[in-house]
Amino acid sequence: MYTRSAIFEGTIHPGREEEFFRIVEEKLLPVWRRMPNAQAVRVMRTERTDPDAASIIMVQEIDYPSMEAVEEALVSPVRLEGRVLTDEMMSMCDGRFYHLVYSRVA
Repeated sequence: MYTRSAIFEGTIHPGREEEFFRIVEEKLLPVWRRMPNAQAVRVMRTERTDPDAASIIMVQEIDYPSMEAVEEALVSPVRLEGRVLTDEMMSMCDGRFYHLVYSRVA
């Protein structure tokens, strides 16, 4: 199994937190669940960190059965739908997002 994660790093503009997460729950989550070959989708909102940790707003994870399935998802039109919504959401914060693909060890 392979997991592709999106790490959302930065800070949400004051007073926009609930709007930010409403877009995640109501708009992005349904798109992420439609990604080709997606087996599971998780979104974690940061609640507490170590004092010296990076400022992570949230982490999104999508599980895929193979690296080929990840590659297929990356070229899917569904991914472009999500990207438009992600750009809208990111306008509410100062920061960036990036992706990691990893395989489960245990």
